[in-house]
Amino acid sequence: MKKMLALVCLLAAAGAQAQPLRIATDPSYPPFSKLNPDGSIVGFDADIARALCERMKADCQLSAQDFDGIIPALQAKKYDVAIASMNITPERARVVSFSNMYFSIPGRLIAKEGTPVGESWYKGRRVGVLRGSIQMKEANEKWGRNGSQVKVYNKITDAFLDLTSGRVDYVYVDATVGEADFLHKPSGKGYAFVGPVMNDPKYYMGSGIAVQKGNAELLGKINVALKSLLADGTYRTIEKRYFSFDIYPQNH
Repeated sequence: MKKMLALVCLLAAAGAQAQPLRIATDPSYPPFSKLNPDGSIVGFDADIARALCERMKADCQLSAQDFDGIIPALQAKKYDVAIASMNITPERARVVSFSNMYFSIPGRLIAKEGTPVGESWYKGRRVGVLRGSIQMKEANEKWGRNGSQVKVYNKITDAFLDLTSGRVDYVYVDATVGEADFLHKPSGKGYAFVGPVMNDPKYYMGSGIAVQKGNAELLGKINVALKSLLADGTYRTIEKRYFSFDIYPQNH
């Protein structure tokens, strides 16, 4: 009987170990993550996810999830990890646990070339943002309360479509996403970054990898693996595939 019980326990443990680490990312956010025609997920976040899994010797399953549904899905234990260019904020840190920062990028406004951005540029203007993003929070708090119409999109690519069709006047987005997914494409001709670089420390604390709140063991493994990627140059190798400049602050 004891031998049988021990065998059952061993089989249960083996089954638990066989469960892949479930990772969520938002594939509508190139160059960080996008879907290939064959359904595979590629991009900076996807490459970082796979490199971390290799370091942790973990079998991982990378899945697509709309950005605004990622934290609820983590809380519901649909996923174990989110690697989705998620800005660290006090509000998010109350419901999920964050790794050390793994990149930091400012926000920028995109509009027609030559669009002036004065002191009260936002009054009466329509600004497109990604639902659940730090840009949405900042836009609502700074401009939406003071005369701007903040339009929220499930996919930032839809905001760019509305910009070119005149349904919004600006799109507020992570600078690298705006550059790679719009300004460097034919559809972005005649448009440009306008106004100042947006990096208010109240909103821009860098992006982190999120896990279910209180999962200190998994978070520790992720931080150790991330430190290893940074130390041996693997991070920089991945970074150079997508960016012409460093997105990880040298003095961090």
